[in-house]
Amino acid sequence: MSEQYPRQPIHGVFSQIKVSTIGTGATARKSETVTYFYAQEREDGVLEVQALGDQVVFGPVSEVGLDEFLENFLPEPQMSQERAKAELQRQGEIQRAVVRGDNLLKQGKNYSATFEYNQALTLDEDCVRANFGVGLCYITRGDTVKAREVFERLVKLDAAFQDEHKHLFNEFGISLRKSGMFAEALCYYARALELCAADENLHYNMARAAFDMNDAQAAAQHLEHCLSLNPDHCEAKKFVGYLKRKRKAKG
Repeated sequence: MSEQYPRQPIHGVFSQIKVSTIGTGATARKSETVTYFYAQEREDGVLEVQALGDQVVFGPVSEVGLDEFLENFLPEPQMSQERAKAELQRQGEIQRAVVRGDNLLKQGKNYSATFEYNQALTLDEDCVRANFGVGLCYITRGDTVKAREVFERLVKLDAAFQDEHKHLFNEFGISLRKSGMFAEALCYYARALELCAADENLHYNMARAAFDMNDAQAAAQHLEHCLSLNPDHCEAKKFVGYLKRKRKAKG
């Protein structure tokens, strides 16, 4: 009869690879994202898992069953527990600064919000939420030079255009257009379309930006794309009607 030894609880750093498809048709490509996690097994066999990494929004602890964990997570022994804990602390500081910035921006306290977002960016210059936040602050107070710097940084970040940040990149693009930064808005939406070609709202927003630059033809083309993806897009149909009336009035 063989003797059984108790298993040591699982704890340490693990990774998970996610494969996603970006774009559609001939432009579609697969993208692999590696995310690191700190995991700690409880006495009941459930693992408490917390995300690590520069591109990850630090969030609450997730509970994962042992079988699911063993199937989906790979050990990363090269990352020490000390490094993992330091990363958790850093991500926590980033998140808290961003949350403070979000709250201050909603209260109209623009300069205080900018300070908090910049605190987050000193810890992670690629933090998506902090970049969007500080960009909105600069646009709100009319500082187009600094807003343009943030824009140039954001268009290089694939993570800025992922679904989880959709409301942020839409708000930022609209703010660029409303502030008169039409060329930047068009470039920004074009970058977003590279990753989200099937988003009808992006085509609609590009139509608005093109029209603001007096390019009615490009606006009409984007509206056509928008309505091909969503024939019931109310604002796009109204915009098409407006363009037709405008052309008719010109004779």
